[in-house]
Amino acid sequence: MHISRIYPSDRKNQEKLLRLLEEEGIRKDRNLDYTAGLFDDEDRLVATGSIFSNTLRCLAVSHAHQGEGLMNVIVSHLMDEQFSRGNSHIFVYTKTASAKFFESLGFKPIAAVDGQLVFLENRRNGFQDYLRKLRKESTGFSGQSSAIVMNANPFTLGHQYLVQEASKASQVLHIFLVSEDRSLFPYEARRRLVEEGTRNLDNVIIHATGPYLISDATFPSYFQKDEDAVIESHARLDAALFTLIASELGISVRYLGEEPLSHVTGIYNSLLSSLLPESGIEVKILKRLKKDGQPVSASEVRERIKEGDLDRASALLPPSTLSYLLSDEARPVLERIRKTSEVRHY
Repeated sequence: MHISRIYPSDRKNQEKLLRLLEEEGIRKDRNLDYTAGLFDDEDRLVATGSIFSNTLRCLAVSHAHQGEGLMNVIVSHLMDEQFSRGNSHIFVYTKTASAKFFESLGFKPIAAVDGQLVFLENRRNGFQDYLRKLRKESTGFSGQSSAIVMNANPFTLGHQYLVQEASKASQVLHIFLVSEDRSLFPYEARRRLVEEGTRNLDNVIIHATGPYLISDATFPSYFQKDEDAVIESHARLDAALFTLIASELGISVRYLGEEPLSHVTGIYNSLLSSLLPESGIEVKILKRLKKDGQPVSASEVRERIKEGDLDRASALLPPSTLSYLLSDEARPVLERIRKTSEVRHY
């Protein structure tokens, strides 16, 4: 047998890949950076696995060859590829039944969704180190604690309103900002805009999510039957991870923004509203800020930028965000938005 990369342009082997994944009940994930295939001496694809960023995905072995140690070969190859890319902290999402296999390779479970999936990493203390970092960032703050998780792509008057309302009702407010750089606005810019837009609030702490509060852009879809199932399992994993974080920081309330426009966030909010109270975390959904009768959203801002109408976008933004958009630094971001076919959040 031999192992080789399967390129997106390789139609013949892409067809073999799709067939193998389908036979093993796996959908091809929409986010893949690299795919490898293990072929027998008759050039039949007998095992495969892929990479997206620092995760392993779409791992499958043909039924006819299970029990032959081929998954070890694929995972070993993918880990070598990850290390060659400079990624040493590796994550895997897998079906519950496969978790023991990855544990035997040194992966440690972080959180699980009963009967659906397990989220693992290859560092013994990775998540515990993250919790320690959060505790250190929270030094000097005490009292009733609440939290918001946001992407702020970019930070709008709607985000600012949500933070201000949550801050007024809390002694300490933790903002977890999605730090994976998969958004049109880069993380460093988003973080600076959140910091500038909340500078007048002295009870706010801003944390990077790191790889532990996963964005919908990087959550895997390959072992879910459809998009709604992906959203639901993502929300359940988010709830499991957030519960561990909340326990560490004494967070008792999570604030969500009302979402009349996004299908994804609508399902997400509904599930979190039912799951988090089971762990003693109250969920409060705040009504969206409106301008001219319409909800303020980052999607609308990006749409107006795409249309070249920065004046209309400015009505939805705090001064610090508008100042950034008018700067030379933002020019590549604005150009990227204008060239992106779909800028609205589904």
